[in-house]
Amino acid sequence: MVNALDAAVRDFLAHLVVERGVSTNTSAAYRRDLARYTAFLEGRGLPDLAAVQESHLGDYVTALSTGEATGTPMSAASVARAIAAVRGLHRFALLEGLVGVDVAASLRAPARPKRLPKAITVDEISRLLDASGAGDGPVPLRDRAIVELLYSTGARISEVTGLDVDDIDLTPGRGAVKLFGKGRKERVVPVGSYALDAVDAYLVRARPALAVTGRGTPALFLNARGARLSRQSCWAVLRKAAERAQLTAHVSPHTLRHSFATHLLQGGADVRVVQELLGHASVTTTQLYTLVTVDSLREVYAAAHPRAVSDTPPAR
Repeated sequence: MVNALDAAVRDFLAHLVVERGVSTNTSAAYRRDLARYTAFLEGRGLPDLAAVQESHLGDYVTALSTGEATGTPMSAASVARAIAAVRGLHRFALLEGLVGVDVAASLRAPARPKRLPKAITVDEISRLLDASGAGDGPVPLRDRAIVELLYSTGARISEVTGLDVDDIDLTPGRGAVKLFGKGRKERVVPVGSYALDAVDAYLVRARPALAVTGRGTPALFLNARGARLSRQSCWAVLRKAAERAQLTAHVSPHTLRHSFATHLLQGGADVRVVQELLGHASVTTTQLYTLVTVDSLREVYAAAHPRAVSDTPPAR
């Protein structure tokens, strides 16, 4: 028999998938976080969400941070994600009439240190692109198209592997791709000429050969069996290209997304335009990249301005 806590979590997870349209990975992460939370509540003898008080939530945050609830202390980012799941559950319970008050409404995660996104240089991007297309046959053409598209659009890996052939417009001068972000939110992003050429070459000279063994999937990027390329395979494409290019920095699909944003801002793009291109819900998220460009400007200023750095201490 399902107890009240488990039933509330089950209904909340169903709500996230059916009504909010969250991805499978997001749903799985919420499921893990809430399983940990319900285990904590049951260990405190709390039979349902209506019995939870603010003090219990404070104890839970402490248990996550110290490792009491997990065996090892969780990072600030992991604690923040776990708290987001708890807040969502309690808000849902209030809307469904399971509780009379949302005791988690004021719950906040511990402050997270700001981490600057890691980007690679334009020269390193060029080396990565050249390395991704090295070799003969359809696979190098596909791999070059994937890397070009990731960097040209700043797309997430799931957005690129989820593309269908009809989602990209290869018209010269008007090239664009339709991306589906978090919660299936749609946005249209321009595609540069280099990426358009790479995708066109792949569609004409490589995709037909890969599609022979498949079952007619509309997916843009195919694996050797003619099926949609997975996110894991896309990771492998970048890892191999980075090794061939002898790049010492860790290169992932998110590295190209960071580089896309950083290079646009360094080139003078408005932060709100970059926000739209990245599909960020809030400009605050995008503004993290401006810290990178300010640091770059500060370095140039310190090296070039004749009175940026004094050799002698100021007069008192």
